[in-house]
Amino acid sequence: MKIGFDGKRAANNLTGLGNYSRSLIAQLAEFFPQNQYFVYTPKIKHHPQIGRFLKLSHIFSRTPDKPGLLWRTLGIKRQLKNDAIMLFHGLSHEIPLGLSKIPIPSIVTVHDLIFLKFPQYFGRIDRFIYEIKCRYACRHADRIIAISECTKRDIITFFNTDPQKIDVVYQSCDDSFKTPVSDEKKKSVRHKFELPERYLLNVGTIETRKNLLTLIRALKHTDPSYKLVVVGKRTPYFDLVTKEIETLDLASRVIFLKDVPFDELPAIYQMAAVFVYPSTYEGFGIPIIEALYSGIPVIAAADSCLEEAGGPHSIYLPPSDHEGFAKAINTLLCASAESLAEIKASGHSYVRRFDNQVLSTELMAVYHSVLSAYSK
Repeated sequence: MKIGFDGKRAANNLTGLGNYSRSLIAQLAEFFPQNQYFVYTPKIKHHPQIGRFLKLSHIFSRTPDKPGLLWRTLGIKRQLKNDAIMLFHGLSHEIPLGLSKIPIPSIVTVHDLIFLKFPQYFGRIDRFIYEIKCRYACRHADRIIAISECTKRDIITFFNTDPQKIDVVYQSCDDSFKTPVSDEKKKSVRHKFELPERYLLNVGTIETRKNLLTLIRALKHTDPSYKLVVVGKRTPYFDLVTKEIETLDLASRVIFLKDVPFDELPAIYQMAAVFVYPSTYEGFGIPIIEALYSGIPVIAAADSCLEEAGGPHSIYLPPSDHEGFAKAINTLLCASAESLAEIKASGHSYVRRFDNQVLSTELMAVYHSVLSAYSK
């Protein structure tokens, strides 16, 4: 079977949707090598991480034979037909126009509808384009994959989509988070970033919805021997965070890291005491998965999809409850070795449901169901 993918993110983005796309395709190629996986992208970023991915067995890259601004929307269809693609998977909210007329069945993955739930975070034109593309894809794709039950509910609410058309297939994380990092590597990473011996960890873009302010306010009331390490790209919201740090006199307790090489991030996770993620809205919450695989207790915001990612043994609090976050952090920091071991073991047991082979098998089942329905 030849399967085509919208590979723009896989071949160009080094985080977020890029990681999701590469991981999904690579796992399918590993566990279902009888198929061929075609990655269609307007360009390819020259980077070792992307280069290694495109060299994997059973994966083939395709760039435009006739480049143009509308290639991903229209021009790609001729190449899909010439390559005899049997199924197309749009990995991030969109599919080409008129794909069913070729005819090639299609699936679209929807990660989140942040642009509709929190429109204030987006420019009017961007919001309009995102909604048009996503609404079209959800209406015309043969199946929709939502990355969480939370996202599925949002698709139903905003697009009035038939629930029977949507499959929930969760995400996993890179295998590097699932393997213990050597003491030598940890020592090297600690020295490079001047990490303290004891610290809390937060990973993610420093933007409004990630809600880092709540964690900063909580930090004021936590054990002062622990610092907070924040890993993520900065946005204008960073200025609000730094002002709050100054107001609370916490400058000596907060360490910001950016542009951390991907292969060094697992060590930063595995040396942390607690992972704290007060984000107000996520499509799923991959950093929580990374933390659980790393054997780190998790505290996260409630009333989103984060409970799906963290499971019943993580701690959840209202996103604005900084006092509650502080209390939960202190409770974990004071917990006995036996209690912590039990929490970590329970978290690891839960997160196994996101193992690569499990999710790849679920995804392949969706592919076969679409092809079976299409052939009738």
